[in-house]
Amino acid sequence: MNNERNLWIYRLWSPLYDIVFGHTFQQPRRRAVKLLDLQPGERLLISGIGTGLDLPYLPAGLSVVGADLSSEMLSRAWLKVNCHDVSLLKMDAQDLGFRGASFDAALLNLILSVVPDGAAAFGEVWRVLKPGGRMVIFDKFLPEGSALTPGRRLLGRVIGNLGTDPNRRLSEIIGPVGQAALERNEPSLFRGQYRIVRLWKRP
Repeated sequence: MNNERNLWIYRLWSPLYDIVFGHTFQQPRRRAVKLLDLQPGERLLISGIGTGLDLPYLPAGLSVVGADLSSEMLSRAWLKVNCHDVSLLKMDAQDLGFRGASFDAALLNLILSVVPDGAAAFGEVWRVLKPGGRMVIFDKFLPEGSALTPGRRLLGRVIGNLGTDPNRRLSEIIGPVGQAALERNEPSLFRGQYRIVRLWKRP
């Protein structure tokens, strides 16, 4: 996948995304926000905010920055902005235009399997996360230790046409980040194919 293809796919998906995926991912999104344990006054980054489906679950008193590459998705996210201090920016998740250590917390819901380079997107969010900050990821991953079978490879090619890759391992995306403390890695949808992960950035 590349950014140009993704832009085309999500231009098509934007009118239907909330209808197709809103209810399915509602509870995992709530859980991901809860695990962040957000506090008033904190600055939160939502990388790959899409149509803004996480916004209704955020507590009050935050400064929220949402980034996404798709203008069509962002235009729908604006419709969900209410009383929060929210900025929505058109930005590539693999090359964020923020200074390092700019955010107290980060939410990455269904983005690491979508961008062309999941490890690059993770690395950028990790870069802009403050020491002592935390990150929660909700996404689908290839189970650790399992083989990438021909059937799974074929499934990946088919689903890839919808703009996402189900065959990425969490360990390969995160890599050997020395400052990362993996605090939680819990199964979510579809028998644990989707996971919710909380990381803490050591000072």
